[in-house]
Amino acid sequence: MGKGTVRFGVDHATPKLEPNEAKHVAPIVSSYNERIRPVLDAVENLRRLNITKEGIQLPTIVVVGDQSSGKSSVLESLAGISLPRGQGICTRVPLIMRLQNHSLPKPELVLEYNAKIVSTDEAQVSDAIRVATDELAGGGKGISNTPLTLVVKKDGVPDLTMVDLPGITRVPVHGQPEDIYDQIKDIIMEYIRPEESIILNVLSATVDFSTCESIRMSQGVDKTGERTLAVVTKADKAPEGLHEKVTADDVNIGLGYVCVRNRIGDESYEDARAEEANLFRTHTLLSKIDKPIVGVPVLAQKLVQLQAASISKILPEIVKKINDKLGSQLSELDKFPRKLTYGANAMSAFMHIIGLAKESLSKILLSGEFDEYPDDKHICTVPLLSSLTRYGTILRKWCG
Repeated sequence: MGKGTVRFGVDHATPKLEPNEAKHVAPIVSSYNERIRPVLDAVENLRRLNITKEGIQLPTIVVVGDQSSGKSSVLESLAGISLPRGQGICTRVPLIMRLQNHSLPKPELVLEYNAKIVSTDEAQVSDAIRVATDELAGGGKGISNTPLTLVVKKDGVPDLTMVDLPGITRVPVHGQPEDIYDQIKDIIMEYIRPEESIILNVLSATVDFSTCESIRMSQGVDKTGERTLAVVTKADKAPEGLHEKVTADDVNIGLGYVCVRNRIGDESYEDARAEEANLFRTHTLLSKIDKPIVGVPVLAQKLVQLQAASISKILPEIVKKINDKLGSQLSELDKFPRKLTYGANAMSAFMHIIGLAKESLSKILLSGEFDEYPDDKHICTVPLLSSLTRYGTILRKWCG
């Protein structure tokens, strides 16, 4: 295998590997990937159609974490590619990573943004992401909520779709807007608030989990933690007390923890996995952590299983919502004349449109109902009807 080839095992015996035995790690069962991939393709096609704008949420693995938590390293380990690194916020736009297991002679990497499709390779992907990000978010240090999609077709990677969001920072650095924290928070909350989202919370072993902003945000929308999985990075840098931290679970991580060691320096991804297995097998403190919750291969397996379970649970409801929306639109369409050949037909259609607009305005202005505009935050929320009622009561008192 080459330097960039990644293999994820489904056997918890993986940690017993020696560094020179890494080549024997088996990938996630390909037949399982083959079954889930058509469903993932369907979900991604719906995402490209902006179906969320119609109020229909899609199952999504959302990756969040404080700045410098090791979020990019985790994604690199899963995908076996290098992502942009540096000081400050490296991820400045939502990065939709679509990993596909393919037995190709060499990996295929494609970026999709602004109606463009840009082919790249493992050596150039980091620079290509920077160029695309600059086009979407500007050449400075600001952020944007316009997503960038990266499709990775590579032998040995798990079939996964994840959305990587900007790392959380409270203090703006030179060149960043003063409200950078609020901007990042708004983007994160938009992605993690839907109940269909699985939250992958990246935590550094070097910090107190309860002080992490990412924990505070995820708890705000998932108090019981039933859709939150935590991956703990930098286990090798802070092994003291880590076993107790993940066992006690003081921050309500309902889907559990996975502790990992990410690639260091110029290590190949293959060598990094072998070193990780050796670390959790031989380290005095880290070897006490249960084997089913350590290692990038375990993380990959958990994510694939969670993704499949989420899609199988939610997909029937998505189909129902799409059919309901389609039926409603077809019903409205049937009210229009087939051919507007006469002035009377055209006027009838026009008056029908005016009637629909009147109904919408009545809901908003008189009753304060915004069900037709769930994402619009700029409409006045004071119901005119209640204001007029209060005014009428006051008038009657004056006149009485």
